[in-house]
Amino acid sequence: MSSKNFKELGLSKPVLRALDDCGYSIPTPIQEMAIPIVMSGKDLIATAQTGTGKTAAFTLPLIDDIGSRESGQGDPPLVLILTPTRELALQIDENIKEYGKYVGSRTCVVLGGVSSAPQIKALQRGVDFLVATPGRLIDLIEQGEVILEEVEFLILDEADRMLDMGFVHDVRWIADQVPRPRQTLLFSATMSAAVKSLASTMQTDAEVISVAPPATVADNIDQQVMYVEKEKKNDLLLHLLQGEVEGKALVFTGKKTTATMVATYLERNKVSAVAIHSNKTQKQRQKALEAFTNNKARVLVATDIVARGIDVEGITHVINYEMPEDAENYVHRIGRTARAGAKGVAIALCSVPDISYLRSVELLTKMEMNTIDDQPFHSEMVAGCKVNATRAAKSRARAGRGRGSGSKWRR
Repeated sequence: MSSKNFKELGLSKPVLRALDDCGYSIPTPIQEMAIPIVMSGKDLIATAQTGTGKTAAFTLPLIDDIGSRESGQGDPPLVLILTPTRELALQIDENIKEYGKYVGSRTCVVLGGVSSAPQIKALQRGVDFLVATPGRLIDLIEQGEVILEEVEFLILDEADRMLDMGFVHDVRWIADQVPRPRQTLLFSATMSAAVKSLASTMQTDAEVISVAPPATVADNIDQQVMYVEKEKKNDLLLHLLQGEVEGKALVFTGKKTTATMVATYLERNKVSAVAIHSNKTQKQRQKALEAFTNNKARVLVATDIVARGIDVEGITHVINYEMPEDAENYVHRIGRTARAGAKGVAIALCSVPDISYLRSVELLTKMEMNTIDDQPFHSEMVAGCKVNATRAAKSRARAGRGRGSGSKWRR
């Protein structure tokens, strides 16, 4: 828990008033550490798990700075925020509008999947904050519709995800269009060698902060695993949503077709659900997210496209219909619940194909999930496969520790 309040961090009265409207008075650890650095003008590399308030950590001090300046018609952006996904870009845009409503922060979101005409018009009116995904931004730069020569602040949010999605060359090219000197802020859930390499080419004497080690799961998430035959997953999911899961639920699948199938199945069984994945148009994705946010749909079924891209209040449960192949994505998925100190539940529906991925998650997080066998579709066979996999792994580990320098394994 922070020992300071937002006022002690030196934020202006209009920003503090907006925070008060949101019910925020105490900064999270990442906010308490980052805001003074950002306000000092230094470059920053910040590592923190999802749900820790990273967006406010960089938007609040920049809103404070920009809000004190005069603005005019047609002004080019002063702040450029790059994000890996459209959903995250829209989320950041909403946050800036919310936190900057008393200083008149002007924002524009540039992203693909929708017409660029409204985005171009917004840019022509003048903006302070430009939030963008790399592809569409490059298109508009090459068309001469985006001018970056006045940008003073360059922010890379979810930098590790951006690199995972193959945007490294795009990000480097965009950064080269932003003049120096500038202040460059890099926020990431994990700090890989690739992220460090990127930062080294874009920043100067950056401050480095971290509030949680990689792959850390929040203490206020109850992690559960339910063993079930693959063909019974729909039945178990419906059982949960019609029973103990009474709040808003986010269901993750590995495939786009599975997400559509699960959402359709739930709708047929009188559970309001919508689906989001990359085959949906941006308009369809925004409509689905709005329905979920506004409680018109109780369940959002999604692929990893929203594992880091949404911050919706009131998600009580994250259900992994399928375990992710990348164990780190599990951490990001379940980070959608238990936000801002609330409690949440993460449930893994585990069948035989999920066993190896479950083991990878437990090795990464160094935590074993709570097995819930008091459910009507519990499979002893699947549970047995997990037990056998765990025993085999422990046996291999013991054998490895027993290989001395003179054994045949080292010859």
